[in-house]
Amino acid sequence: MKRTALVSGGTRGIGAAISVALNDLGHTVVANYGGNDEAAKRFTDETGIAARKWDVGDAEGCERELGAIAEEHGTISILVNNAGITRDGMLHRMDRAKWDAVIATNLSSLFYMTRPVINGMRDQGWGRIVNISSVNGIKGQMGQSNYSAAKAGVIGFTKAVAQENARKGVTVNAVAPGYINTEMVAAVPEDVLKKAILPTIPVGRLGEADEIANTVSFLVGDKSGWITGATININGGQYMA
Repeated sequence: MKRTALVSGGTRGIGAAISVALNDLGHTVVANYGGNDEAAKRFTDETGIAARKWDVGDAEGCERELGAIAEEHGTISILVNNAGITRDGMLHRMDRAKWDAVIATNLSSLFYMTRPVINGMRDQGWGRIVNISSVNGIKGQMGQSNYSAAKAGVIGFTKAVAQENARKGVTVNAVAPGYINTEMVAAVPEDVLKKAILPTIPVGRLGEADEIANTVSFLVGDKSGWITGATININGGQYMA
C-alpha cells in the first residue's frame, strides 16, 4: 500500500539511503534537509524524491512544514527521525552552544517532528515511526557527551511513545547504527579510523548506509506490526547489547 513518508536528514548519508529505499517500496517520500542546498538539489535530480528545507530543531518550522506536506500528500503515515549533527569536544572544554545545538537537532527534534503527525497516525489506526539512535548512545563515547546523551534519549523517547501508541496500530522503534561509511565518518582522521575504530569492529569493516535502510524498510512495513519499542543494533558486532 502506498503511503506518505517523511525522512528527516533525508538527502545525504543514511537518510538518503532510507529515502531511496522507501521510494523503491512505492511510498511517496519527502526528504527533509537542513542546510546543504547543492546536495539536496543533486539528490532530487538523481532520485526524483522531493526535498524540503527546514531546521528540525525549530518547533514552529516543523509544525508548519509537516502540516504543508500532509495537506499536499495526505496523512504522514511513516516518519523516520534521522537528522543528526555532531559538535564534539571534551566536556570540560565544551561550551553551551555545542551542547544546545546537538540536543536540539538530535533529540528535541523527535518531539517537534513526531507531535504534529502522531494524531493522524492514531486516527487512521496505522503508523510507523523509526528513530535513528547510535552505538554511542548505548555505550557512550569520549568527547561526545552531547551526542551520546541525545542518542540515548532517542531510545528512551522511543520506548515511551511505543507504549503510548501500541493499541492504536502505531509502532515506534529505534535503529542504532555503528560506524557507517558516510560523510560524517569520513571526517574522522584516517589514522584514528584504522587504529582505534576498525579494530573494535569484529566484521572488520564500516557498515554501509544501505544496510541501515534495509532494516528501516522492514520496520515500516505491514509485516513488522508486532515489533515496537525495540532498539535494533547494527554495528558489525562492535557493541553487543
